[in-house]
Amino acid sequence: MAQAFFGGVHPNDMKAATNEKAIEQLAAPAEVVIPMSMHIGAPCKPIVAVGDKVTIGQKIGEPGGFVSAPIHASVSGTVKAVEPRPFSMGGTMMSVVIENDFQNTVCPDIHPVDDPDSLTPEQLVEIVKNAGIVGQGGATFPTHVKISSGLGKVDYVIINAAECEPYITGDHRTMLERPEQVIKGATLLAKCFGVEHVYIGVEANKQNAADVLNKTIDELKAPVVVEVLHTRYPQGAEKQLCQAISGRQVPSGKLPADAGCCIFNLNTTCAIYKAVYTGMPVVSKVVTVSGSGVIEPKNLECPIGTPITALFDACGGLKDETYKLIMGGPMMGLAQYNLDVTVGKGTGAMLAFAGDEEQYEENPQCIRCGKCVGVCPMRLEPVFMYKYLMKGDVDTWQNTLHGMDCIECGACAYTCPARLPLTHAFRMGKQKVNNARMAAKAKAEAEKAAAEKKEA
Repeated sequence: MAQAFFGGVHPNDMKAATNEKAIEQLAAPAEVVIPMSMHIGAPCKPIVAVGDKVTIGQKIGEPGGFVSAPIHASVSGTVKAVEPRPFSMGGTMMSVVIENDFQNTVCPDIHPVDDPDSLTPEQLVEIVKNAGIVGQGGATFPTHVKISSGLGKVDYVIINAAECEPYITGDHRTMLERPEQVIKGATLLAKCFGVEHVYIGVEANKQNAADVLNKTIDELKAPVVVEVLHTRYPQGAEKQLCQAISGRQVPSGKLPADAGCCIFNLNTTCAIYKAVYTGMPVVSKVVTVSGSGVIEPKNLECPIGTPITALFDACGGLKDETYKLIMGGPMMGLAQYNLDVTVGKGTGAMLAFAGDEEQYEENPQCIRCGKCVGVCPMRLEPVFMYKYLMKGDVDTWQNTLHGMDCIECGACAYTCPARLPLTHAFRMGKQKVNNARMAAKAKAEAEKAAAEKKEA
């Protein structure tokens, strides 16, 4: 039975513009720009050169470490460039630019598994790894690492279909249009982890999707249970979803696996299905294109590396008064400053705003109302976290106020009547902590190298 988690907010879901629109296949562009970092961890190393011919599904990026995932060509054609290009996370990223030959030639190495039912957990992990599957809800954590680290520890497997961010409807449409992929992917995970059931968490505002999934479960006699959850943001956050479905709370500084749970995004589950049943790695993504600045909002499936301008063009373009573009949802997405960025594995939406959705305060002042404390799903105290960060006291923010536990959901900033840039401040706080850790590590390594050189 669905549980409740602490805090959260109830923003208008703004999904009406696209939740009844079927996923459309976007024609592949004349050129795709595929960044070598679409996952948490070290970027991939390009293994193709200018002038090389590539095919759909061919590996073009070699993982840079264990916590990494290979990258594949999303169109067939010729490698036009291997160089830094504008990146959705800011700055530039080494990218492979492919000129599309429009032949749609599939890599000859692509083939389905002969007997999916006979797969061992180790074999499934290897397939997932080679397919370059990552968390497609936006976190982009390599899925093979999540599976392998959870084997033998996890007794609760959960599929995240909450899709609690406003505007985004790609998961909703996937459940309605491709339920067999969802259920068969979930069944593979059930067998892999050796659990009796896999649970799919669906918010109540997507009841029709839950009904379709239940019908498919009955037809396939699958070991899958659909849990209909209260509609509340951030229901889709891992720790909150874990509590909502299993009733277990993830300890501070720990992961869901430490509470015996493993959580996979809905489209990640579909990617696992495709890797096993068709052999195709991650080469496309379903993206919701919406917002007050979009003339005709749609759900589009496009090749990885498609320019965001192509998405907006397919939706009739942008209104003249458009002032802001966000990759992802309005609560956790990132504003884009460059129209040359492209779709990655974690891109769930491209939003454009032309109305009065966003209102700035030039010099915001906290009024000590405490609303941010009441809505924080991690039971943190944003009002004090912000105060200490503004004073430059990162140690107190990190060690006393547990700032690193912030999941950056934006609930505090959403509810703040003073419009304090709370989430932005906490992201900067995390960056300062991480920078300090890397500096300390580099210093220790330099001292060790110097000592070894002296001894030699």
